Amino acid sequence: MKKLLFLLIVVWAGGAAGVWYYNSPQGRSVRFRTVTVRQGDLRATVSATGTIEPEEVVDVGAQVVGAIVKFGADPRDPSKPISYGTPVDKGTVLAQLDDALFAAKRDQAEANLVRAEANVDQARSKLDQTKRELDRGKKLHDRSGAIAQQELDLTQSNYDVAKAALAVAEGDRNVTRANLDEARANLGYTTIRSPVKGVIVDRRVNIGQTVVASLNAPSLFLIAKDLSKLEIWASVNENDIGSIHVGQTVRFTVGAYPHKTFEGKVAQIRLNASMVQNVVTYTVAVAVDNASGKLMPYLTARLEFEVEARHGVLLVPRSALRWQPKLEHVTPEARAAYSEILLARSRRDEAGPSSAAPEAKTLLWSASGDFVRPLHVEAGISDGVLTEVRGDGLQDGAEVVVGVERTDDSDIAAFLPHTHTADKSSGKDKEKDEPKRAP
Repeated sequence: MKKLLFLLIVVWAGGAAGVWYYNSPQGRSVRFRTVTVRQGDLRATVSATGTIEPEEVVDVGAQVVGAIVKFGADPRDPSKPISYGTPVDKGTVLAQLDDALFAAKRDQAEANLVRAEANVDQARSKLDQTKRELDRGKKLHDRSGAIAQQELDLTQSNYDVAKAALAVAEGDRNVTRANLDEARANLGYTTIRSPVKGVIVDRRVNIGQTVVASLNAPSLFLIAKDLSKLEIWASVNENDIGSIHVGQTVRFTVGAYPHKTFEGKVAQIRLNASMVQNVVTYTVAVAVDNASGKLMPYLTARLEFEVEARHGVLLVPRSALRWQPKLEHVTPEARAAYSEILLARSRRDEAGPSSAAPEAKTLLWSASGDFVRPLHVEAGISDGVLTEVRGDGLQDGAEVVVGVERTDDSDIAAFLPHTHTADKSSGKDKEKDEPKRAP
């Protein structure tokens, strides 16, 4: 029994020693995955989506009621009516409404004016007659008293009545003239003309359709004034709007030309923000030169606002800045300083983002045998994949660590950094391990 007990103790001690040796840094071989620091150009951008809009559009409506009899002739081919995409000049006839009713009203107004003119002439003649009778009566009364004062007063009264009748007739004539002007204007409105030079983007009526004018004039045609100048109405998140300013360079692509990049300039930042599902966005208008005519209204554009640019700087993947080694992988002389950095980072995380705790330093790591050595760097702008870095001892072509793996794959999951990948089916992030072998 004593021998058996001694044997069990020896086996247990040997197993414990093996486990300790296996889990210690000396008991396993460590291999680091590295990337090369390279020099290049970097642009920090803000991404957004938007819709291409004509810079200025004009809604052409109708001011009178009537059925559409015909459309105007296409300036390019008079045998064809105007339609979608037809270029028009200012004054080009777009459509003709049925004008029979308005022509009749014009004729009626013209006849009324003739009658009113005749009434004015009649009243003027009557006034002239009473004026002569009044003058003659005054002479007789003053010279010899041949007529009585009562008769003279009656003549004066007839003159005043004739004078008032002329004023009434002239007023009626002015009203009739105004009615004629109105009738002629309404008749003119039955011919719908283009108010500007441009291109017809949309035709919203057909022949035979009755146009009913109301408080809101019906839209018959939509005309883009100048398609050589377009705008993109982009929705920018409230977190990024502070990086946008007027005159800023914008690059964008459209699905119609996926391999071509277009440029524009920020023309306007509109203050009427919109909120959809608690997400606040601002509309930014981007001016685009479309002299080539390739871009068409209402295409969807994917934009990148250039926030900042760097040329000839050192670049590393963001994963190199995120990776943190275990303490036993750090060179012995740097472990104390690294422990302080980890402690400062832990205090800052516990205190929250509003605390005054000092930020942990930005570190890159270079492989040194079975250990890694810290490189203190200053991070600059980032495009989401690469980040600008500056620091002593860092140069183009240097190797920095982005991960670690062991030759024994059984425990490799404990050493590999975690990344997040988008789950397309649910729209949520899922955490998964990186591949066990370096590419």
